[in-house]
Amino acid sequence: MLESRDLGLETAEFLCNMADKLGISLIYKASFDKANRSSINGVRGVGIDEAMDIFIEIKARFPCKIVTDIHESHQSKIVAEVVDLIQIPAMLCRQTDLVVSAAKTGLPINIKKGQFMSPTEMRNIVDKARQSGSENVMLCERGTFFGYNNLVSDMRSLPIMSSFGCPVIFDATHSIQKPGAGICESGGERWFAETLSRAAIAVGVAGLFVETHPRPEKALSDGACVIPMHSLEKFVSAMQKLDSASKKIAYQSFSYQQLS
Repeated sequence: MLESRDLGLETAEFLCNMADKLGISLIYKASFDKANRSSINGVRGVGIDEAMDIFIEIKARFPCKIVTDIHESHQSKIVAEVVDLIQIPAMLCRQTDLVVSAAKTGLPINIKKGQFMSPTEMRNIVDKARQSGSENVMLCERGTFFGYNNLVSDMRSLPIMSSFGCPVIFDATHSIQKPGAGICESGGERWFAETLSRAAIAVGVAGLFVETHPRPEKALSDGACVIPMHSLEKFVSAMQKLDSASKKIAYQSFSYQQLS
């Protein structure tokens, strides 16, 4: 969540420097509004107008692309003037008007798979976007509801969604979230982020979605899930090496369609 201008600039600078050092591609993500708070008293962010000003400053100062999520259809045109990619939140992935409005901007869109959705159902959502004019669609796996206050990651969903012709991203930190486990906030088990990321990379993904914060204990959103910023380079470096090794393995590859 974009808590403030200062935090936005601090994290953007750190991430851009890290990406340059490791030689990786980076898309900076921050939410201007966390509209699905557990409690009405939850902090939601700086709002769309202030966020766009901050994003413009970040892009002027640092060499990074920006993605943010939208919650209402009218926000698509506003954010499309500033950001490079639009994200559809998991809880809203079936909202047709939202997907269509994002697709019509012409920007690439990242659609998070709802925690209540099977991977095969995401084909319909991809079709919504494509039939609305977008061919640049990514899908993001972020776990599936498993009873109350818990998520599991089914790695079978990665090749299934990839079979739709979309790059698939694995959300390493939302996948270890404990939705609503804190009564008025969500909990999380950040120590499993590396475990799940290793599994996803071994299966094959186009990228990782990772939340970070310089001071997780003071984070206003998902503090229990984020990777502390001082640990992020070590985490990313390890995943980078695993990804490189995984792609060097020579094996007979069968697609999901061939085996289904």
